[in-house]
Amino acid sequence: MSKPLRIAYSPCPNDTFVFDAWAHGRVPGAPALEVTFADIDVTNGMAERGEFDVLKVSYAVLPWVLDEYALLPCGGALGRGCGPLVLTKEAAEPAGLAGKTVAVPSERSTAYLLFRLWAATEVPGGVGEVVVLPFHEIMPAVRDGKVDAGLVIHEARFTYRDYGLTCLADMGEHWEDTTTLPIPLGAIIAKRSLGAPVLRQLAEAARTSVRMAWDDPTASLPYVLEHAQEMDPAVADQHIGLYVNEFTAGLGEAGYAAVRGLLTRAAAEGLVPPLGPDALAFV
Repeated sequence: MSKPLRIAYSPCPNDTFVFDAWAHGRVPGAPALEVTFADIDVTNGMAERGEFDVLKVSYAVLPWVLDEYALLPCGGALGRGCGPLVLTKEAAEPAGLAGKTVAVPSERSTAYLLFRLWAATEVPGGVGEVVVLPFHEIMPAVRDGKVDAGLVIHEARFTYRDYGLTCLADMGEHWEDTTTLPIPLGAIIAKRSLGAPVLRQLAEAARTSVRMAWDDPTASLPYVLEHAQEMDPAVADQHIGLYVNEFTAGLGEAGYAAVRGLLTRAAAEGLVPPLGPDALAFV
């Protein structure tokens, strides 16, 4: 291609680990990339505005963007035992969130959909105000009493106790218990206007990049730590181990079932528009 493809993904360790080889030109035959780093709430908005060729977004935003973008079958984040957590300062029961203020990382995030589906059955009367904060500001806000509870993602699973917080509920655990499916978190999408041959090339590049990272984890370490916001290397390693797995190399039947299941449930609750029958199909 004549110019690099514009891609945006988060600075989180799972994304930098997955894209390291591709972003640095080590994937044979892969299109060159021009990388922009942005948190998931920002990339979700970029997708809705059609601003980049390739994006890492929340699965929750797909119903709004699949006319313009195609879901790639690899490179994203699904898993088990890796869902968002609801945190509070003091141990409490879910019903205690009724009418309370909850900070979330995005109202167009998978975490938020999982939270809303959980709250619909576990919080009689529903929560009160929902405020959107960058994910790294949520735990301090709960600790400092600015909000009653926080919905956290990523490495917060490993660090929330450092803030003196307690886990009220695990959204992923609730999802897995009620569906037996993996938890769909982040998706890789690319503009349909690039054409089917390029989309297939992008999917193969993402798949090859993650396999290269697995084959030589030390190669990606400088890139991971450079963008990990002063994260402890051991936490970064835990983060990668949790979010980069067989579903990153290929969604497979269970992965697609998880995505369809989440968005179908969310549509039934009026949280997202319904998907068309072929919306998730890859070229």
